[in-house]
Amino acid sequence: MERLWIVNIAPGTSDEELKALVLKYAGEPIECTELQHVEGDGSRPAVLMTITGKKFDTLGKLALRLNGMYWKGRALGCSTMIA
Repeated sequence: MERLWIVNIAPGTSDEELKALVLKYAGEPIECTELQHVEGDGSRPAVLMTITGKKFDTLGKLALRLNGMYWKGRALGCSTMIA
């Protein structure tokens, strides 16, 4: 199972907006099967997304595209996790 970790998302961002962002930059069809929100202290909310339907290197390339991207007034941080 592979996961995409996105930090510093704008408060109030919906699951649908996050899924649309990931699909837009994935470069191939993928599916987000689970989203786990991590609010922390509220200054840099994050989400852990479980992704399926991708090739081995797709998630790494996606993380590189999203890391540092300015979206909804914030610079995103992005990395991958394998569980």
